[in-house]
Amino acid sequence: MFLLHSRTHGLWPLAASSVSPGERLGFLLAARGLLGRGARACQLLGGAGGLRHGCSCPLGVRGPIPPPTRTSASQEGKGCQVTCRGQHEPEAPGQPLDPVGGRGARCSWWTGGSHFMAWAWVCASCCRQLAEVVLPTPSGVGAEERTPLLGPVPSILRGPGTPNAESSCPPSSFTSSDPLLEACRKVGLSTGGTSTWGPGATEASWPATVLLADLEQDARQGECALPRAAPAGLAPLKPEASWISSSGPTSCMGARVETEAGTRGTGSAGPEPETWPLRCHGGPMTSEPRRGQPPTTPELPSVMLLNGDCPEGLKKEAGAPEPPRENGLDEAEPGEETTGQEVIVIQDTGFSVKILAPGIEPFSLQVSPQEMVQEIHQVLMDREDTCHRTCFSLHLDGNMLDHFSELRSVEGLQEGSVLRVVEEPYTVREARIHVRHVRDLLKSLDPSDAFNGVDCNSLSFLSVFTDGDLGDSGKRKKGLEMDPIDCTPPEYILPGSRERPLCPLQPQNRDWKPLQCLKVLTMSGWNPPPGNRKMHGDLMYLFVITAEDRQVSITASTRGFYLNQSTAYHFNPKPASPRFLSHSLVELLNQISPTFKKNFAALQKKRVQRHPFERIATPFQVYSWTAPQAEHAMDCVRAEDAYTSRLGYEEHIPGQTRDWNEELQTTRELPRKNLPERLLRERAIFKVHSDFTAAATRGAMAVIDGNVMAINPSEETKMQMFIWNNIFFSLGFDVRDHYKDFGGDVAAYVAPTNDLNGVRTYNAVDVEGLYTLGTVVVDYRGYRVTAQSIIPGILERDQEQSVIYGSIDFGKTVVSHPRYLELLERTSRPLKILRHRVLNDRDEEVELCSSVECKGIIGNDGRHYILDLLRTFPPDLNFLPVPGEVLPEECTRAGFPRAHRHKLCCLRQELVDAFVEHRYLLFMKLAALQLMQQKASKTENPTSLENGSPPSSESKPEDPPAPEAGSKEEGSSASGLAKVKELAETIASDDGTADPRSREVIRNACKAVGSISSTAFDVRFNPDIFSPGVRFPESCQEEVRDQKQLLKDAAAFLLSCQIPGLVKDCADHAVLPMDGATLAEVMRQRGINMRYLGKVLDLVLRSPAREQLDHIYKIGIGELITRSAKHIFKTYLQGVELSGLSAAISHFLNCFLSSYPNPVAHLPADELVSKKRNRRRRNRPPGAADNTAWAVMTPQELWKNICQEAKNYFDFSLECETVDQAVEIYGLQKITLLREISLKTGIQILLKEYSFDSRHKPAFTEEDVLNIFPVVKHVNPKASDAFHFFQSGQAKVQQGFLKEGCELINEALNLFNNVYGAMHVEICACLRLLARLHYIMGDYAEALSNQQKAVLMSERVLGIEHPSTIQEYMHLALYCFASSQLSTALSLLYRARYLTLLVFGEDHPEMALLDNNIGLVLHGVMEYDLSLRFLENALAVSTKYHGPKSLKVALSHHLVARVYESKAEFRSALQHEKEGYTIYKTQLGEDHEKTKESSEYLKCLTQQAVALQRTMNEIYRNGSSANIPPLKFTAPSMASVLEQLNVINGILFIPLSQKDLENLKAEVARRHQLQEAIKNRDKAEEPMATEPEPAGASEDAASQPPAAKDPSSPSLQE
Repeated sequence: MFLLHSRTHGLWPLAASSVSPGERLGFLLAARGLLGRGARACQLLGGAGGLRHGCSCPLGVRGPIPPPTRTSASQEGKGCQVTCRGQHEPEAPGQPLDPVGGRGARCSWWTGGSHFMAWAWVCASCCRQLAEVVLPTPSGVGAEERTPLLGPVPSILRGPGTPNAESSCPPSSFTSSDPLLEACRKVGLSTGGTSTWGPGATEASWPATVLLADLEQDARQGECALPRAAPAGLAPLKPEASWISSSGPTSCMGARVETEAGTRGTGSAGPEPETWPLRCHGGPMTSEPRRGQPPTTPELPSVMLLNGDCPEGLKKEAGAPEPPRENGLDEAEPGEETTGQEVIVIQDTGFSVKILAPGIEPFSLQVSPQEMVQEIHQVLMDREDTCHRTCFSLHLDGNMLDHFSELRSVEGLQEGSVLRVVEEPYTVREARIHVRHVRDLLKSLDPSDAFNGVDCNSLSFLSVFTDGDLGDSGKRKKGLEMDPIDCTPPEYILPGSRERPLCPLQPQNRDWKPLQCLKVLTMSGWNPPPGNRKMHGDLMYLFVITAEDRQVSITASTRGFYLNQSTAYHFNPKPASPRFLSHSLVELLNQISPTFKKNFAALQKKRVQRHPFERIATPFQVYSWTAPQAEHAMDCVRAEDAYTSRLGYEEHIPGQTRDWNEELQTTRELPRKNLPERLLRERAIFKVHSDFTAAATRGAMAVIDGNVMAINPSEETKMQMFIWNNIFFSLGFDVRDHYKDFGGDVAAYVAPTNDLNGVRTYNAVDVEGLYTLGTVVVDYRGYRVTAQSIIPGILERDQEQSVIYGSIDFGKTVVSHPRYLELLERTSRPLKILRHRVLNDRDEEVELCSSVECKGIIGNDGRHYILDLLRTFPPDLNFLPVPGEVLPEECTRAGFPRAHRHKLCCLRQELVDAFVEHRYLLFMKLAALQLMQQKASKTENPTSLENGSPPSSESKPEDPPAPEAGSKEEGSSASGLAKVKELAETIASDDGTADPRSREVIRNACKAVGSISSTAFDVRFNPDIFSPGVRFPESCQEEVRDQKQLLKDAAAFLLSCQIPGLVKDCADHAVLPMDGATLAEVMRQRGINMRYLGKVLDLVLRSPAREQLDHIYKIGIGELITRSAKHIFKTYLQGVELSGLSAAISHFLNCFLSSYPNPVAHLPADELVSKKRNRRRRNRPPGAADNTAWAVMTPQELWKNICQEAKNYFDFSLECETVDQAVEIYGLQKITLLREISLKTGIQILLKEYSFDSRHKPAFTEEDVLNIFPVVKHVNPKASDAFHFFQSGQAKVQQGFLKEGCELINEALNLFNNVYGAMHVEICACLRLLARLHYIMGDYAEALSNQQKAVLMSERVLGIEHPSTIQEYMHLALYCFASSQLSTALSLLYRARYLTLLVFGEDHPEMALLDNNIGLVLHGVMEYDLSLRFLENALAVSTKYHGPKSLKVALSHHLVARVYESKAEFRSALQHEKEGYTIYKTQLGEDHEKTKESSEYLKCLTQQAVALQRTMNEIYRNGSSANIPPLKFTAPSMASVLEQLNVINGILFIPLSQKDLENLKAEVARRHQLQEAIKNRDKAEEPMATEPEPAGASEDAASQPPAAKDPSSPSLQE
């Protein structure tokens, strides 16, 4: 049952005829066990579901989600009932309602009539983005010259919390002033003034243009926002990533979908993207111009969905033109030339059925014909009144319904049919499932699983601060100023507080003190039943102690549950009185325990009231680094799970343990020709990967804990290997000197992560026929374990026989295979890998298309596997000294090459992509230059680059000035580049039409940039260059020389472009990391490895903007210290046996963080006795070394080692000998260091206040260390189609089409839900964006609902104090304030401030925004003194990080002045407003609107001050008899506070009348024509020019110095 989109009904399955029962069964068998416990056919086949009319579930369930959720009519408004794990597991909630049709006129785009007033709702950065797209942008204006109202609000880098976070997109930093506002002013628009707006205003409104601050922030992290236009016109998108669609209304939402693969000849010059237009049913086939769009404005490229398999294009950034390529995957696959499909979606409407269950009133349930009967089972198992039933069937007219049949296939089922719930007899399996389900219901509010990191449970604390569901209108605060609100924050949240408590991190939730229903529910010791009792129907025995302390024994029989007469010591299976047989265990317990009856009912009521997102399992386990002291309760299911052979839920699957390899490869082989097939495939891939990761993690822990028998038990512990649950485990040690030449154990430790990166990369390229192993890398207790799926047949053969491609001895013996060459050739272009030849030990030439270490093995299943992908990317020469090789000057100046501790240092894929992008720019400029020279002197031949000089002697690509030279002639440059592109395509197509001189131009440019082709740009790397032991044939020496130079250039590029670019972005606050993880993410996106952290910090120290980079320096030092400590901790832990683990970890933490000078380690009491016994134990777990060396460590020794490690590994000198010195010198916080080291090593500590600074006792005792968790690295499969919808939505929003953008993002959300289930970081990004859009469109309730989900999801998936979660809290607070929920808004802001203090401290640029928010809200509720404390702190932080003359500081002064005015302290108010006025006057000039506004406000303040002074004088003169006119002290209105809140958060609402809009369009068109005229004039006059930075070039482009402002282009500055 496959899924497709329909405009009105979200996702619907296709007609049943599209999948035959045989196919369905075949797929079920092929993917057996795909979904783990309680697998349902509907999940495998894309889910089923339908539209429930009238359901008011807060999630707005619509359509099938994996797996869908239902609520009955009787439960409307109570929240989605989501079932528990397994047959009873939390499942995904539904999707938010599509705004189409769901909002009526509220979201309408045009409201008709020519006379209406339109409001353009413009988000701060949107004006700039629109202006940069449609207007010529002066590019020389500095960051400080921006209008504060339009200053982009930088966000904390969201790291992995954004779609495609791994792709390296350009930071979208804005360096212009605000041309749009200037244009508004020029055509006579007023951009000032307060507007009365709100939900009502949306009835007759249309958003003129919007770019969310979110989009700006997300673009920095790789969410691939649309590229900006260069002044000379828009650079085309890359063919792989461009999207081509009709620009008519919502071209992606139609119910009728046509898919057409593009028809291409194999001889075509450049790659043409496959197009897949999605057209509205009966809509126009041609693109119609959109009303309201200036006809002459150059349009941004619009949207295309990739159809077919070229996902490697997804990784590429949109924006730079794609070079013509010779080879690659862009050619159509054979047989695909003219495939066209048409899919018609059947739209069935839902209907109601009546459910008749024993013991309760009948109720009706809305169902869809595509649902399976199984889904009604799930709903009933989660409903409050039927949740205690698990073993039942549904009957219609006396006939039992099959679990896996669709409702449409059930004869006689129609509107109003009655389905009867019939109790079925139990089996042992069903009885166990029933007991497990009852246990899950009893534990449904218990957070212990989340604290213990099991079953994909994780923590969420939002409900503590919102006091229930925000969307619940009953809890909405009605009054505004009238409500008494306690605004005083705790002392530790106030600015200036030095206290950093830990306990508030996990506030105690009221629901967590669970109602005790039973004291004990466990399996009886009398299990299993003896034979004679089996023949009476006994299945198992349970032992229960009720809340009233009554001990009872219960028999589970085929007919149900009853009490028996057994006691702890006497077996008597006869029924006891009362002789009550109940089909449900809950009903029996209700009979025998009144407390159980009362508390169980209350518990279920609370359970169904919780937000579903608090209960659903996450796809990957998230661990908490702190936990409160919890009582260990008896739990039969937990005990059974720990001590039975339950490996990855196999008792729910036909057959035994799961064949992971078969599952992983079968899902990759699923068809992917159209959207429903790709959805199904991606969903299956994601599900198997998350299951495999969970199983591999569990197995790795079992291996290190010594619970798994080795397959080579006689070998030394380090050399042992293990197989558990069809997964192969190996330890990160150098077995048999395999890595002797590469660094021994150190290399063996780092190789698995390199290999995992290779697996990620090849999986992303996704070439059909090439298979990788499932790979998970687990760090646990100081050991690194690699878990891999097993190639069929590999264990039966020698490795030498198996390997038919690559080398098993690092290049001595090398073999190749034509099929592998063919498959790997298809990956070579996206991965930039050069096909090359090497010599084997017999001096024979062998051709490879990967590194020699990459091995090819054909499994017994006939599949072609590649493994050992650790050298997928080229080596990093900065850390690989090679005798006789000299690095470029940039490297030697920075002290490179440096010998690293291993020789496996590789460049990151992001760096390779950025470098190639950079080279492509250079290629275009060199060619354009020569073409201009040819044109200038037609009689002469071009000679500039002919003499075959090596690239190093040319203008080197690493020199930042080179790409920018001559950028003043931008107009002519663009036309020159267009010619080059056309010429390059002509030559690449090789049709003989290009003249020889033009060919020469391309050949010279190719040679200069190191292209491997002389007719087209094609830069690739040979990964075997500089590999020890690899030899190249004589005939390849020239190629090898060029490749060596290319690698040197890449190493220099990292130092001269990427690192300075990162520091510049940080100084401009284009990226705002808040902790070590977000800093690492920022570095990795630019291709900078963490080993360069020392170099980054050196550059920060030398930067002229050192003050603005203070936060980066602190984060960097903290990261450097904790990473060095982690390296030491790893080897430290390896010498600790299990019984001493908590003592050893607490001792390490004391040495690392406590001021106590002499902490003493507490050795385990039985240490001496156990030594003798240990020697006899041959098969010890890896951690069982007889070693107590850890106990003698001292703080002085540890810190000395940390400083030494920082110097050796990061080449950075730390100036501290103790933790206290580090805190003092670098301004660090001990609590932050504790968090960082705990997250990096997996330590979990007790939630309490630690006295780090006490010199009388150590901070930690062994009781404070609760657990140690694994740190897991794994592949994270992506939802490509959903990501396309997301990008498309962003693009629409950036073009100003809010409603279409909203619809597309909703569609993306549907698709993400279908692939990932309900919980994922990419869904979080979708929800955040939807919330922002709804807020801008005035729909606060919808904004609040979506943002609440985003916060819950961020807490659950990323962690409760992750920087992204802090950001989500701030957004939610704004929407709460707009919805008049003032106290909730304050609580959320206080929470965000506390988390920021814990994660970093007070001195962070983000704190200024946070404090401005808090100050404004407090001002609104008339808490002036408190408000001032926060606003003045914000002013201080802004002044430090943005400079005293910044426009942000001017705005801060204005906010402070407003509060002083409200307090009637006019002198202080005047002083601050004067400061602000001075900044505006200096930065913007006297005529600027902001300057005038400030001047008016100054006059007003002066008048009030004079009036007050007169009054005071009157009082002094006449005493109490004075006749005093009443002074007007106006409390701020909520509207004005909200207006200021929007401004500081980057949202600006500009009122525009219809006439204003026409004037604006005319002005934009006029400027565009003027620009065209200037461009044409320049073209005629200038002989040569170079290209401006192309839109969306890779990160290195952003790191170039900005192009000089073109004096001839019209400036919008006055």
